[in-house]
Amino acid sequence: MTQTKCRKGNFMDWYVLFVNTGKEDLVQEWLRIHFNESVLVSVIPRRKIMERNGGSIKHVLKKMFPGYIFICTNMNIETYYKLKSIPGIIRILKTGDYYTRIVDDEMFYILKLLDNDGVVDYSKIYIHNSKIIVKSGPLKGMEGLMVEVDKRKNRVKIILNFMGVPKKIDLGIEVI
Repeated sequence: MTQTKCRKGNFMDWYVLFVNTGKEDLVQEWLRIHFNESVLVSVIPRRKIMERNGGSIKHVLKKMFPGYIFICTNMNIETYYKLKSIPGIIRILKTGDYYTRIVDDEMFYILKLLDNDGVVDYSKIYIHNSKIIVKSGPLKGMEGLMVEVDKRKNRVKIILNFMGVPKKIDLGIEVI
């Protein structure tokens, strides 16, 4: 995926689109139709989790931020109004008049969790004397973000800052 282009500073910043929940994939297709990948890259962060239903275990993908699409672009007034014309986009998140870029520190942690397909896969952890140790996976080195572990559901809650607001997110884990 081309999100690494945006990570390495090709003079493009990250922004967030607020869209109708459940329509993220459709809006992302519209973005791909209207914008070349060299101009705009879009990501819908997803997390892989286990769900139990009727005794069977399924591995499902859920959106980390339902109703949001992350875009990396060189935002200007022309791009802004082109985005506003795309069906399904409610607004571009902002703190000022038109649009606000996501702070690099916030985006760093979100991108670090994602693989090339925009998915947060399972991390393998073990617990020793009430201390959580991540053996492998996207949470390796990010133990400080973890606030709660549910061994029965194989999930961990982490706190990520999103547009200046701390958000609790459930991620899938494998307990060793």
